[in-house]
Amino acid sequence: MSFILEIAGVNKRFGGLQALSDVALQIEKGQVYGLIGPNGAGKTTFFNVITGLYQADSGDFKLDGQPYNPAAPHLVAAAGIARTFQNIRLFPDMTALENVMVGRHVRTKGTFWGAMLRTAYTVREEAAIRSRARELLDYVGVAKYADHPAKYLSYGDQRRLEIARALATDPKLLALDEPAAGMNPTEKLSLRSLLEAIRQDGISILLIEHDVKLVMGLCDRVTVLDYGKVIAAGTPDVVRKDPAVIEAYLGGAHA
Repeated sequence: MSFILEIAGVNKRFGGLQALSDVALQIEKGQVYGLIGPNGAGKTTFFNVITGLYQADSGDFKLDGQPYNPAAPHLVAAAGIARTFQNIRLFPDMTALENVMVGRHVRTKGTFWGAMLRTAYTVREEAAIRSRARELLDYVGVAKYADHPAKYLSYGDQRRLEIARALATDPKLLALDEPAAGMNPTEKLSLRSLLEAIRQDGISILLIEHDVKLVMGLCDRVTVLDYGKVIAAGTPDVVRKDPAVIEAYLGGAHA
């Protein structure tokens, strides 16, 4: 069994609030892994710890079998984890193509002086970035909007564009924070097809999502958080029947 991400013993406190308590998960290569829980359960805090926005008070991290220190978002991207956000964070006045090209620059080697002097290497690299960005726009289904400012795309297409920009970093793990939020049923079906295609292409996915139906139908394994603690973990069939999960969603203080 080969894991792309292994996390154990993660704790995070904000003042007097214990936001995460001994949280752990293991994601196998090629899996779609779901992270769910009621509002305030600690999902986004955990996500932010994994992706370098917050620093854990304690915890052990491994990415693709190697020790991993999520000290800052740019280091996380360089290590091989790309993320999207619950609230879309595109560059609204830049075109769709330019947004994806920005994501691609994490894997480039050009220098400031190379860009200023327009060296042959820089010109070739920029052409390759543009070509790859167009391929990714086509991959996620928004190629026809390549030259449109991102702010004029529909909400669902903006979500797809954000995924394309994340894929431009050549991630080992794609971390998605509520990608289906605000989507209608047709858009959600299309999103599911895209995520399945990404998985088939060898990229593992960690998914935070409030749409439990989407999670249970797509994910290989699921971890459930409540009040910053893991209350269940396993396959969707096992998790959905767990009394603690049923209580958290239907009978607890979060209901």
